[in-house]
Amino acid sequence: MQSNREKLEAQGVSYDVTMERFMGNEALYIRILKKLGGDDNADRLNTAIHGGNLAEAFNAAHALKGVAANLGLEPLTAAVGRIIEPLRAGEERTDYLELNAEVQEQYRNMVALAESLSD
Repeated sequence: MQSNREKLEAQGVSYDVTMERFMGNEALYIRILKKLGGDDNADRLNTAIHGGNLAEAFNAAHALKGVAANLGLEPLTAAVGRIIEPLRAGEERTDYLELNAEVQEQYRNMVALAESLSD
């Protein structure tokens, strides 16, 4: 059976750096990580992208990136980073739906990872 550390690292989580941020308290980290599924920023981003509201999409992406980065969720942070910069610049692009799909997939992966961890 994999340890929490092994599960996290296998999914691209920066375990050591993140544990420093959480003062080595893995139980606290897991408790907070398990709340990721209740964060509405991925839904806000999805709704905004599909509605063409780039300003709201940027706000949601910016918030989601902060959460993901603080939790050491590198795959989600990277996916959000690819959509946030063109949104920040207000670029009219044709690939926002694809970029958003990648964010949503990584978000679901990280929520599933959180749910798989032992308290």
